[in-house]
Amino acid sequence: MKKNRFKGRLIIVLSCVAVIAVAAAAALLNQENGTYVKYKEFNKLLSDGKIKSVAIYTDRVEFQKEGDSRKYYTDNPETDGFKERLLLSGIDVKDNTKGEGGFAVVFDIFFDAAFIAIIVTVIYKIFGEYFTSFRVVKHTGVTFDDIAGMDDLKREMMYAVDILKHSDEYRKKGIRPTRGIVLEGPPGNGKTLFAKALAEEAGVNFIATKGADFQSMFMSVGPRKVKQLFRKARRNKPCIVFIDEFDGIGERRNFAGSGVDKENNRIITAMLNEMDGFENEDGVLVIAATNSYASLDPALIRPGRFDLKYTVPNPDQETRIKLIRMYTRKNRLSADIQTEELAKKFNGLSCSAIETVLNEAAVVMMSERKSEIDMNCIIKACRKTGILKNMSATDLK
Repeated sequence: MKKNRFKGRLIIVLSCVAVIAVAAAAALLNQENGTYVKYKEFNKLLSDGKIKSVAIYTDRVEFQKEGDSRKYYTDNPETDGFKERLLLSGIDVKDNTKGEGGFAVVFDIFFDAAFIAIIVTVIYKIFGEYFTSFRVVKHTGVTFDDIAGMDDLKREMMYAVDILKHSDEYRKKGIRPTRGIVLEGPPGNGKTLFAKALAEEAGVNFIATKGADFQSMFMSVGPRKVKQLFRKARRNKPCIVFIDEFDGIGERRNFAGSGVDKENNRIITAMLNEMDGFENEDGVLVIAATNSYASLDPALIRPGRFDLKYTVPNPDQETRIKLIRMYTRKNRLSADIQTEELAKKFNGLSCSAIETVLNEAAVVMMSERKSEIDMNCIIKACRKTGILKNMSATDLK
């Protein structure tokens, strides 16, 4: 979030610096032309015979006075006979209008284009956030077959989505749809993947976002984005709205904090209003994922808004075995590796950590031109990734 803010501010600062630099360069060029003199004064000097030499340009006339080495310039009158008058006065005349014309036009076009590009960049950065569009995905391409374990969670979540899709039937029994579900637990265990698979299995639309998407360096942009999100979800019902890194916007409100805290309070208030405004026929289910459930605002996660909470922990032994088999389907393990023993050694690792080790082991296998993943591949993968870097061959037997 802070990184995105820094990038935004950096773009604006660099754009302003570029504008100032171009303006300064233009001013410097004018200074190199010499001291400006009104055309009336230039005409008097010309009549008095005090002009030594003249250089004519498309937009100005540069000249030197008799007995004066300094440069002066005035406006080009662009009148017929001006050059002839200078020549008849015996003045050394240099006409630069023909050679300069093409360059001047190109320079003007380049300057105008650069200036417009800078202004457009600044305006887009300032106002572009007001028009953020959340993408609706009809098919996520992920199914429950891509997720090892979590059988109970899969079953219960599918039931919640079934109520969402057939709200009329359940309403006859006095059952309202679940409005929100919180998935909490350590990172890297498939909360995002699970939400995508749930939408695919249930055949409903899916909108994915994250807490940082609602943060902005400008006030009131966050609440506006919240309204846009739920407006789009209602138009595409039945729909699952998945908010990753929910603690990025759902932290406990600080009513005596800074401007950032006040903006965060407005975002939470907007979220509360949207979820309180849910009707049974809205067809929207919000799934929020967080690694820090305790930091969330109690008013936001109370029953009636987020009705259910599920913990997605690090995988157990049975799930780790399934993960190993899933990630080695195309690259089988050698006979000297016991899957059960490897799963035990992976105890405490997240799903993503296990996938990282096995993927790197496959890379080692390919680089060493082996036909299967052996103990040496696993050990090297652990050392390269820094995960279980003290793993030895005896650990896998």
